[in-house]
Amino acid sequence: MEVEVIDREALHINGVVYAGQLDGQGGIVPIEASDIAHCIHPCWLHLDTEHPASSEWLSSSPLIPDPVRESLAGISTRPRVNRIPEGALIILRSINFNTEEYPEELIVLRIYITEKLIVTTRNQPIQAVEEMLDELQKKQGPEDSGSWLVDMCDTLTDHTSEFIEDMHDRIIVLENDLLDQQIPPRGQLSKLRKQLIVLRRYMAPQRDVFARLASEHLPWMGDDDRRRMQDISDRLGRGIDDIDGGIARTAVIADEINWLTAESINRRGYTMSLMAMIFLPTTFLTGLFGVNLGGIPGGNMRFGFSIFCLSLIVLVLGVAIWLKRRKWL
Repeated sequence: MEVEVIDREALHINGVVYAGQLDGQGGIVPIEASDIAHCIHPCWLHLDTEHPASSEWLSSSPLIPDPVRESLAGISTRPRVNRIPEGALIILRSINFNTEEYPEELIVLRIYITEKLIVTTRNQPIQAVEEMLDELQKKQGPEDSGSWLVDMCDTLTDHTSEFIEDMHDRIIVLENDLLDQQIPPRGQLSKLRKQLIVLRRYMAPQRDVFARLASEHLPWMGDDDRRRMQDISDRLGRGIDDIDGGIARTAVIADEINWLTAESINRRGYTMSLMAMIFLPTTFLTGLFGVNLGGIPGGNMRFGFSIFCLSLIVLVLGVAIWLKRRKWL
């Protein structure tokens, strides 16, 4: 649920999603357009890059340094951090909670942050941003730029950890099904492997971003903020280890599925071979007695056909008993 802090027209940016000023006590208060450049506490603008007015504002506003304009407008996608004299440009990835079918299509969150200004852009709703605003409205949010960045990274990592745990549970279900000789539906395992690989691709550089933010001596981040950021980096690192373990486990599951499939095919082929072996003598005899020539034994007997059929049954049972003793059956 998206809630606007102030009226969009007050900022003259039609694409603004959230706009407000941190009050220094864990809350957020409305701001006017003329107040943005003269905020006592950090101002936060959250923009939608899909709206042309947002892109126009980003390209023309004097509040945004030239080196970060294109990146905020939607050019950069891979997690990274660039430190500039005025602040830092940070690109992060968030789990996509807007769709249940493709959560691995991670949403990009772009952040330009200084001591007095926070500008974030997105092209889809981001749950972490909504949770952050909800905390600020309850006066339980961050008090300054440093704590805002740490809280945002912490929330993003929480969502990632939840998604990794969900995939871990799905892997356990697949493993238990295989123990019961149940092969998963077609495409289920490949979809899970794709999610793991895509998540691994973006979370590894995101962990490096957190680690760098913990080591960079940004003036608006205190020692406590840096310690918390390092904890977040370590936590995401453990999540990446779980992802690597999940990828290895799905590889084992794929091998097990291939083995079960091959075993099933071999079992059917073996069964068909035994059936052919059992009925091979009877096939020979029926073919031989089906020759339309004179002198066929029993051709003039009243019960010749019945005796022949009984002989075939005895022959089949005899071959089956022989195969059983040979432990082929």
